[in-house]
Amino acid sequence: MTQKKDHQLPDILATDIVAKSGLFTVESLDLEFSNGEQRKYERIKGGGRGAVMIVPLLDDDTLLLVREYCAGTHDYQLGFPKGLIDPGENAMQAGNRELKEEAGFGTKELVELKQVSLAPSYFNANMHILLAEQLFTETLLGDEPELLEVVHWPLSQWQDLLNQKDFTEARSVAALLLAKEHLASRAK
Repeated sequence: MTQKKDHQLPDILATDIVAKSGLFTVESLDLEFSNGEQRKYERIKGGGRGAVMIVPLLDDDTLLLVREYCAGTHDYQLGFPKGLIDPGENAMQAGNRELKEEAGFGTKELVELKQVSLAPSYFNANMHILLAEQLFTETLLGDEPELLEVVHWPLSQWQDLLNQKDFTEARSVAALLLAKEHLASRAK
């Protein structure tokens, strides 16, 4: 195991907004590193609220996934329910709300498996990956433009899920593997 080295963060000499849309703000940073080197970096500025992804277990061997339209790839992708944490919510509250909105289930038990980042060199965003058990039927109206297809998948066939052509999102793959590891360690 390697030890983490203490690094001095570079000084931010200047910041400028170089582009802004309804969803993204691109920021330019002028940086000076501890050795005197100066560089210009660009990053997508996150909203700071964070997001959640929920791995719902309907029973001991049934995962719930959703298939929804993804504008970035202009296709439908299979993955776990997810969404932003709304102002005033914590990750657990947001996870339960998103599960109700996207899959039609609430949960009595949520466990945080890990907090992950997405492309930290360019994007300041984090996601809480949650495992949901003891599900019950409850639906909330969400912001999706169409009903999402809810897919029941046998946990015992998790390797087949990894081979699904429309199960490609790295966060969903990571969530599946984290859930498998958590459940296996709990069973010991």
